Amino acid sequence: MKLISRIIAVILFLIFFGFALKNTQEVTLGFFLNYEIHGPLVLILLGFFGAGAILGVLAMTPALFRHRRNATKSQKALSSLQREREAERLASIEPPHPDAVRNI
Repeated sequence: MKLISRIIAVILFLIFFGFALKNTQEVTLGFFLNYEIHGPLVLILLGFFGAGAILGVLAMTPALFRHRRNATKSQKALSSLQREREAERLASIEPPHPDAVRNI
């Protein structure tokens, strides 16, 4: 399985590297207020891909913290229930009769 994933990674790298080599022409990217960026197409695409990945991770951050908070609450509730159950189990065990202890 490790070999297959490495082969796929090498194939994808070669495809993306070939894409980068074929798209080196200079492009102009226009923004508002007549602001422009000049650069190779592949670098501009890479920059926007990276910015999108960062924005995606930032968008997932609140959900991640919410899930962690819920997991912590559930873990505390579970450990509390386990302590209560252990206490009930220990309370239900009857101590030995004093005469039985003397005979041993």
